[in-house]
Amino acid sequence: MSILPISMPSDVSKAEIYYEEIEYQAKSWTKPRKVIVQSVRPAGELFFTHSFFVTNLIDAFSPKVIVRSYQKRGTMENFIKEAKNGFNLDKMCSHSFQVNEVRMMLSLLAYNLTNWLRTLCFPEGQKNMQIQTIRTKIIKVASKLVKSGRSLYFKLSSSFVYQAFFWDVLQRIQTLRLE
Repeated sequence: MSILPISMPSDVSKAEIYYEEIEYQAKSWTKPRKVIVQSVRPAGELFFTHSFFVTNLIDAFSPKVIVRSYQKRGTMENFIKEAKNGFNLDKMCSHSFQVNEVRMMLSLLAYNLTNWLRTLCFPEGQKNMQIQTIRTKIIKVASKLVKSGRSLYFKLSSSFVYQAFFWDVLQRIQTLRLE
């Protein structure tokens, strides 16, 4: 195992990533395991953060490839968690297969509509919002619908914190409608 230098980085405005592979055996393990150490120093930071990946993948893969595969798996786990917690895809409310099937299809429809909303109408930095945040900022909004002549208006509370985001998304939705 090589040791990373302790000296200050030459350019802190650039990110640095190092990968190291070691063998480690905990007392409760029957044999040593391969451990990948990922050391990351984000741009503008002085210190590294370290992540450890215990794996049994063969030596044919580089440490970087192994870390990327575990990160993709973690991302998929987050999608599954959001589907279960945000859209109740794991809940069965009836003994009837058809009722549960319809409920799941409606949940999947809501999931897909939310993803389309995120993809098409959210600003670039906020496309990864989870459903709980989207509900807070867009869906569960106290407002008043006012009809004046032939027009309908939303009247939001003056103290609504996410007002700028709400109007930005609504404007993007209206732009889609016109296309």
